[in-house]
Amino acid sequence: MRYFIDLAYDGSLFHGWQIQPNAISVQENLEKALRVAFQKKINVVGAGRTDAGVHAKQLIAHFDVEAKINAPQLKFKLNTLLPKEIAINAIYQVQDETHARFDAVAREYKYYVTTQKNPFVEAYSYYVKKEIDLDLMNEAAKILLTHRDFKCFSKSKTDVYTYNCDIVFAEWIKQEDLLVFTIKADRFLRNMVRAIVGTLIEVGLHKLSIEDFENVIVSRNRSNAGKSVDAKGLFLTKVEYPKTVLI
Repeated sequence: MRYFIDLAYDGSLFHGWQIQPNAISVQENLEKALRVAFQKKINVVGAGRTDAGVHAKQLIAHFDVEAKINAPQLKFKLNTLLPKEIAINAIYQVQDETHARFDAVAREYKYYVTTQKNPFVEAYSYYVKKEIDLDLMNEAAKILLTHRDFKCFSKSKTDVYTYNCDIVFAEWIKQEDLLVFTIKADRFLRNMVRAIVGTLIEVGLHKLSIEDFENVIVSRNRSNAGKSVDAKGLFLTKVEYPKTVLI
């Protein structure tokens, strides 16, 4: 039987989602907790990889067991076993062939920028000291929806079969002293959101024009885009699946 785990975590102390040698990961912690709960090794497969320092309000992972489980009981036990930086939101059964990564139809990220020095938000946002043109950044963000190839925003050394992504939503809003960027697509490349945000900030600071921004995309050259902003301001906020995966 296959189950989805819906979890959230503060990525500050972790070297990303995926298990790797000589580094603490979210996946490693989750598999350790499952091993204690089931008294045997349980492998989990995540909907995607978040980089070191990136947070998640919702990441979905799947695991297989032979018998039906008591989901609320397992959720309570895992939350007891896991460190305070990781929380299980829900556990539910899905169709046996459902895959947490390959069956996801959309992923949503949010990035937080603060325009005021604030010790209470500094750990989870990127501080920009100068005034930012929010309207201009939103004008540039709309251009993302008209393109599919985003090699210019991808980490240079990455092994992918395509740089195409279908971005369906990209918008900045102001929440008091915070600027919040929400972006939704079928898939994302490594480092893509942070590179997009860094480039849009250059637009907002009038260092790049709208035309320059589109030329960056067309160039397919990472060196033409802006710098990648800090991981601490990035949150994976939602992973979506077809309703048919549920039992």
